[in-house]
Amino acid sequence: MLSSYETSLGIISNSHLKTYPVGSRRDAGAQRKIRLKPATTTDTFFNGRLLVAQPKDGYRFSIDAVLLAHLACPRPQDRLIDIGAGCGIVALILAVRFPGICIHAVEIQPALADLARENVLQNGLEDRIEVAQADLRRIGQQDTGGPFDMMVCNPPYRKTRSGRINPDPQKAMARHELAASLRDVAAAAARLLKRTGRLALIYPSERTADLIAEMRSVNIEPKTLRMLHSRIDAEAKLVFVEGSLGGNPGLRVEPPLSIYGKQGKYSEEVERMLQGA
Repeated sequence: MLSSYETSLGIISNSHLKTYPVGSRRDAGAQRKIRLKPATTTDTFFNGRLLVAQPKDGYRFSIDAVLLAHLACPRPQDRLIDIGAGCGIVALILAVRFPGICIHAVEIQPALADLARENVLQNGLEDRIEVAQADLRRIGQQDTGGPFDMMVCNPPYRKTRSGRINPDPQKAMARHELAASLRDVAAAAARLLKRTGRLALIYPSERTADLIAEMRSVNIEPKTLRMLHSRIDAEAKLVFVEGSLGGNPGLRVEPPLSIYGKQGKYSEEVERMLQGA
C-alpha cells in the first residue's frame, strides 16, 4: 500500500512516491537496496534519484520537510546543520539539490538517528552528510567541528500542554516540545552558527510572533518571511522564516506559497519541488 504524508497543509499524493513495505520485491528499475529493519518502508523520490527508509507506524515526515528543503537556499560550499533530522529527509533532499554543500544532521532519538545513517549510506552521501545522535540543548561547536553557515529545522509545533500528546513516543517528541522548545532551537542556532550565519525553519503561522521574538532574543534578525497556505484563498497554516545571526533589521515578505491550485492539483511551484526540480 502506498503511503501519504499528512500535514496541516495537506498530503503528498502517492503519485509522487513509491513505497516498498518490509519483505516486498523492488521493481526491476530500482538498483539500490536499503536494508530494511522491522516495521520500515522505503519510499522513492525524484524519479528514483532518492531512496528514503522510514518507520512504517512511527514518526513519518510530512510535506513540511519537503517545503523546508526547497525554501532554504544554502550557498555553494556552505556547511549546514540539520536539527531534529528524523530519518534524514531534509538533509538528503538538500544534498541532492546542492552538490557542493556538507551537512551535519542531529537527531536525539537513537532509532531515527540509525535510520538516518542508513539512508545516507544507501544514497551514497556519506562523504557529505554526517549523522549524530545528540541533544541539541547540549551540543556546541566543539562537538561539531566548528560553526555552520546555515541551520535548518522543523521544530516541534506544539507546546507541552497544548493538545493531546500522541501515545507513540516518536510522534510525540516530533510534535510536542518534550525534548526541545522553540527557545532551545534559537539558542542552539546562536551557539552553532557563524557570524551572519542563517537559520531557516518552518513553524505554525499562529506562533509567528513567538518565533520572531525568540530569534531576536538571541540576536538572530528575521530577514525573509513567507506564508504557506493549503490554497491561496485559505488562511495560512505555516510560515517559513529565515534569519541572520547579527544581521541588520529589514524583513522581506515574499509572495505566499499555495500547496494546491485549481481543481485540487498541486500548484506549479510545489509540483516542481516534488519532482526534484
